[in-house]
Amino acid sequence: MTLSNISTDLELNLETLIKILDYSSDEIFVLNKDTKIIYVNDACKKHYGLNKENVLGKVSLELVNEGYWYPSIFPDILEKKEPILMKQTTILGAELLTSAVPILNDNKEVELIVTTARELQSYNMLKVREKDSNHRKEMDDPFGSIMTNNEKMKDVLKFAKKVAAAHSTLLILGESGTGKSILAQYIHENGSRKNGPFLTVNCAAIPPDLIESELFGYTPGSFTNASRSGKKGILESVDGGTLFLDEIGDMPLPLQVKILQVIQEKKFIPIGGNKEKKVDIRIIAATNKDLNKMVENKMFREDLYYRLNVVDIKMPPLRERQEDIVPLIYKFLYKFNRIHGMNKLISKDCLEWLTHYPWPGNIRQLENLIEKLVIVSDEVIGIDDLPEGIYNHGLQQIENSAPASLHEAIELAKKEMVRKSYKLNKSSRRVAKDLQISQTYAAKLIREYCQGLPVD
Repeated sequence: MTLSNISTDLELNLETLIKILDYSSDEIFVLNKDTKIIYVNDACKKHYGLNKENVLGKVSLELVNEGYWYPSIFPDILEKKEPILMKQTTILGAELLTSAVPILNDNKEVELIVTTARELQSYNMLKVREKDSNHRKEMDDPFGSIMTNNEKMKDVLKFAKKVAAAHSTLLILGESGTGKSILAQYIHENGSRKNGPFLTVNCAAIPPDLIESELFGYTPGSFTNASRSGKKGILESVDGGTLFLDEIGDMPLPLQVKILQVIQEKKFIPIGGNKEKKVDIRIIAATNKDLNKMVENKMFREDLYYRLNVVDIKMPPLRERQEDIVPLIYKFLYKFNRIHGMNKLISKDCLEWLTHYPWPGNIRQLENLIEKLVIVSDEVIGIDDLPEGIYNHGLQQIENSAPASLHEAIELAKKEMVRKSYKLNKSSRRVAKDLQISQTYAAKLIREYCQGLPVD
C-alpha cells in the first residue's frame, strides 16, 4: 500500500504518526549516534515504569546504569554496524526480545539506531543471543531495587542510605502494606552489616507465650515440652547482622524490658539459663501504630520507645505515590504471569481506574489484587474484572468529573458503549450489528477504546 492509497480522511502528519506508534504494544526507541534517546513510544511506561519525559534526552547508558534494563544492546551495534537481536530483562521483571537496527549515512557511519522490543513468553521457541547476567542482582520482591518515580519516596531512600552506614537503632513508621520490611532490608544491604544475616520477627504474628523463646532461645529442660537439647534463639542466630522487629507495637510489655536490655547492653540470657550471651546486632523496628499515644496509655514502655526512636523514617502510603502505581502494577503482572504460567495483559481503562484508587491496604493490597486478576480474568484485565469496591470508586470518580465540553461528553459515552458491547460480543462484526455501524468503523473503535484486545 502506498501513501496515495490511504484514505484522504486520515491526515498522515507527524502528530498522527506518533499517535499510531503509541498504540503499538511493542516498545520503540530511536537514538542518535551518541546513543541519546530522541524518540520513545508509550510502551516505555509498561516496560520500565517511566514516562516519556523521564526518558527523552537521556543517554541509554544512564538508564542501564540505573538498572532499568540489562544488558545494553548499543555497544555491539555501534561496533558491528549491523542489526542485532538480544534478550533483555527490565527493572519491572519483563523479559524482552529486543531488535536494534543501525541507520548508516553515506560514509557508513551510524547516524540513528532504531530499536523495537517485544515481551517474551516462550523462551524455548526463540533462539536468542544470551549475555552473561551473573553480575545482575535478581529482584523478586515488590520493590526490587526500590525503584520509584515519586519525590517523597526518593527522599526516603536517600535518607535510608545515609543512616544505613551508622549502627544506631531505627524506627520505620507507616501504614500497613507500605513496604516497611522491604525498606529495612534495603537499609541492611546498604550498610556495613550487609554480609551478615537479616532476620525478621513479626511481633503480631507470633503468640505472646512463644515470642520470648523464639527470640532468646532456651536451655535444655527449661520448661515443659522444651527440647532436650535446648534451642538457639533468633538473637544469637542474627549475631553480626540485623534484626527487624516488625509490628513492634504488638510486643508484650514484659518482653519489652528484655529487648531494651539487648539494645543497650548487647547482652541477653536464654530462658532457663544463668549465663549472659553477647550479641553484635543492629535492631530496626517498624510499626503502623501511634507509639507515642501507646506510651501515654501505658501500652508501650516509654524508655523503649525513646531508645528505638533514635532515628525514624516515615514510609509514604501508596495514595501519595501515584507515579509508582503503574510501574508496580506491571511489576506484579510480570511476576504473577510468570508464577501462574499466564500471559495476561491489562487495559488502559483499568490502569486509569487503579491509578486513582486510594489503596487503603497500600502495596500489599495492590499485589494481592493483581495476583487475583491474573488468575480469574480473561486475556485482558478490564475494569469489569475489578472488585466491586474499586469498580464503584471508579464510577464515582467519573460521575464527579463532569465533561468539560459536549465533544468530551459524546466521546465518553461512545467509549463506554463500545467497551460494553465488545465485552459482551467479543467480535467486531457483532459489535457493528449491536451498535448499528459498519464493521470497519467498529474495528477502528475497538482498537481505539479496547487496546490490547484481539480484533477479528
